[in-house]
Amino acid sequence: MAMRIETAVVHAASPRPRIEGAVSMPIFQSSTFDFDGTGDYHDVRYIRLNNTPNHLVLQRRLAAIEGGEAALVAGSGMAAISSVLLSQLRAGDHILAHRVLYGGTHDLVTKDLPRMGITCTFVDADDPSSWAAAVTPATRAFYVETMTNPLLEVVDLRAVATFCRERRLVSIVDNTCATPVNYRPIEHGFDLVVHSATKYLNGHSDIVGGVVVGRADLVLAAKHKLDHLGGSLDPHACFLLERGMKTLVLRVRQQNENALRLARFLEAHAAVERVHYPGLESHPRHARAREWFAGHGGLLSFELRGGQAAVNRFFERVKVPANAPSLGGVESLVTRPSTTSHAGLSPEQRRELGISETLVRVAVGIEAIEDLLEDFGAALA
Repeated sequence: MAMRIETAVVHAASPRPRIEGAVSMPIFQSSTFDFDGTGDYHDVRYIRLNNTPNHLVLQRRLAAIEGGEAALVAGSGMAAISSVLLSQLRAGDHILAHRVLYGGTHDLVTKDLPRMGITCTFVDADDPSSWAAAVTPATRAFYVETMTNPLLEVVDLRAVATFCRERRLVSIVDNTCATPVNYRPIEHGFDLVVHSATKYLNGHSDIVGGVVVGRADLVLAAKHKLDHLGGSLDPHACFLLERGMKTLVLRVRQQNENALRLARFLEAHAAVERVHYPGLESHPRHARAREWFAGHGGLLSFELRGGQAAVNRFFERVKVPANAPSLGGVESLVTRPSTTSHAGLSPEQRRELGISETLVRVAVGIEAIEDLLEDFGAALA
C-alpha cells in the first residue's frame, strides 16, 4: 500500500506481525546478534554496523517518507554528512558547494577535507551560469542546502539537480530545515539527502542523530564508511527518533504557521531592520519557495535596529524561547548565529556571507502564537 506522508511517519516499515504484539517498536538493547556467516563484514549484526532491528525499521521508514531507495542513520548530522562526503571523495577530488553552509559543514570542507587532498570551490548556487567555470575534471559532487541557515536563502535547487545529472556529479542536499513535510529533494532529482535528525525529525531536543537517504548504492557506500568511522546511533536513540517522527507532520505544519505569523509581525515592527523568511512576499525567492515548498519552515532570522545594545536588551527581555542553539524542537529557541552556529568563521567571513553581529535567529516551536507575539512584542518594546 502506498502511504501518504501522514500515515508513513507512523506506520511505514513497522514489523508485521508485531514483535510480541507490541504496538511500539521495542528497544533491542543488545550490542551483537546471532550471525550465520553469510555475507561480508558489513552484514555482521552489530550496533556499530547500524543494522540492529531498531536501525533497520527506522531506516526503512526514513526511506519511505523521503522517497529514497535506502536510508542510513548516524550518530549526528555531521556523522551523516562526513560519511557521505568521505564515501564519494578521495585524494585529488574536488566538489562544488554553495557559499553559505551550516558552520560545521563549512569547517569540514575547508579545514578537514583539504588535509586529505580534497578541494572545494564555493559558488553561488543561485547563479547557474557561473557553475560550469568552477567544474574541473576532478569534480565529483555538488553540495547545497534546501534552505540555508541562518539567512534562509532558497537556491536554484532544480538547476543543481539538472546540472549534476548532465555532468554525472553526485547531487547532495541538506534537507534539515525544510524536512520531507515541506520538500522532498529526491522527487526533484537529487541523488542524496542528509539531515540532522537532532532537529525536526526527532523534534524534542533530546537526542543527536543524522540521516542519509537516496540511491541505494550511494547510501551503501556511506554505510560502509560510517561502519569504519564508528558514528553509529544507539538503539535507544533510534527508538526516540522513530517515536519523534510520528508527530513530524503535525509539528512542522504548526511551526510553518507560527513562523509565518511571527515573521509578518517582526517585519512590521519599528525595532526590526530586516526579516529573513521565505514565506514573506519581501523575500527575494518567495515565488520560488511558494512553488516548490508545501510550507516555509519553522526557522527565521531578523536584524535589529540599534546595534548590540538593542540585541542585548532583546535577549534579556524575551521570556518564552530559550536562548540556546539548535532548532526543530517543540519549544522555540533564540540565538545569535555569530556566537553559535557560525562562530567558527572569522568576522570577515561572516560579513562576507551576510551574517551580522546583530542577526538573531529564531527556531519557532509549537507554542500558542499569541503568546509568542506578546512575548516578542514586549521584548522589542
